[in-house]
Amino acid sequence: MTGATLAAVLTLVVFAGEPEPVITGAALLGFATGWAVLAVSSARVTARPQRWAWLPAAGLGATGLWLLVAAPDDRVLTAAGWAWPPLLLALAVWTVRRVRRSLAAGSGRRLIYPVVALMAAAAVGGAVETVGLAADQRAHPMPGQLYDVGGYRLHLDCTGSGGPTVVLTSGLGEFSANWARVAPAVAGTTRVCVYDRAGQGWSDDAPSEHDGGAADLHALLARAGEEGPYVLVGHSIGGDHAMSYAARHPEQVAGMVLLDATSPYAATGTGAVHAGPPSAVAVLPSLARLGIGRLVPTSSWSALPEPAASQYQAFAVSPRGARNAVAEAGTLPALLAQARELSTLGSTPLVVLTAAGHAADPEWAAAHDRMASLSTNSSHRTVDATHAGLLDEEHGADLSARAIDDVVRAVRTGSPVPPS
Repeated sequence: MTGATLAAVLTLVVFAGEPEPVITGAALLGFATGWAVLAVSSARVTARPQRWAWLPAAGLGATGLWLLVAAPDDRVLTAAGWAWPPLLLALAVWTVRRVRRSLAAGSGRRLIYPVVALMAAAAVGGAVETVGLAADQRAHPMPGQLYDVGGYRLHLDCTGSGGPTVVLTSGLGEFSANWARVAPAVAGTTRVCVYDRAGQGWSDDAPSEHDGGAADLHALLARAGEEGPYVLVGHSIGGDHAMSYAARHPEQVAGMVLLDATSPYAATGTGAVHAGPPSAVAVLPSLARLGIGRLVPTSSWSALPEPAASQYQAFAVSPRGARNAVAEAGTLPALLAQARELSTLGSTPLVVLTAAGHAADPEWAAAHDRMASLSTNSSHRTVDATHAGLLDEEHGADLSARAIDDVVRAVRTGSPVPPS
């Protein structure tokens, strides 16, 4: 009870919201303390001291301290997954033997066995996750290329030809595979590029302190030799990334399409869900490291065609995918503030799509009206599609591709954007 309680307090209160190594290390220190309490208290208040408990206390405690001090990155944690599960399982088996030898049958064993079972389950889950990550890497080769943008590399995949070049920007928890329906449809008429922000998909993880929005995208397009100005397309918070880029590089923006974009204007109500991640969400990467995402895969189901659906699911259930979602949720306040800096697009062609489910929300609809008013050459359309369906489902993706084509045509001809 001491170990479980302390692990919860450390991860949810003391180190709330910290990165995966800190959360996992804190939890291990909590459980290590529980084993130490067993060793100390049994020696002081009983005639049968359980000195063997010092071994799990030392093993878990040393590992927890290493995670806190070294703060290993995803690659190191994934490589360690080939070692710690068998070691933890061996420790669980050894502990069961010691318990049977040192404790009489009864309440003492019944209290300790569930803890040992938890250790064994964590070991098996960790092994499943490590094997699954290796299989996913082999099954999903990277399309496109990686480009160095200053000490780390970002993934960019461009297809089609003609101008203006369309740049697709993903939402929270998404990455380049989510555009599998839209990108090919757009590539039939112009060049289209889809990329992964740092920490997403095939891109490298981000440095601990960096602006991963407009600066990264600007550097990536320059390194890849993709010439602007561009038609920026953003889904969900990808729309806010597009607005942030336009505020900083207006000369590089030929047009814009906002696909049910997150409102950067609201401080309450709908916008409140984007104020940053609750502390409990920060434990998700650590839980994913135990294979929990693979045991409950329904939350990452996708209507995308193969292989994109499998690519999305593999990223969504991985520790890296969970960590990216937590990190991006934590930086949302800064992103929304940057998006609010965009005050006008002049007469730049602009289409704003509002998903049918969000059209009934007065705050969401008003925010999209405000986005549409950024340009004197704009169209605000309420479409019969869900938020995710604008990318995932065939009908919604067709609506998105049509909006992009309308903006591309308006850029080419200098004509008004059609109203629908």
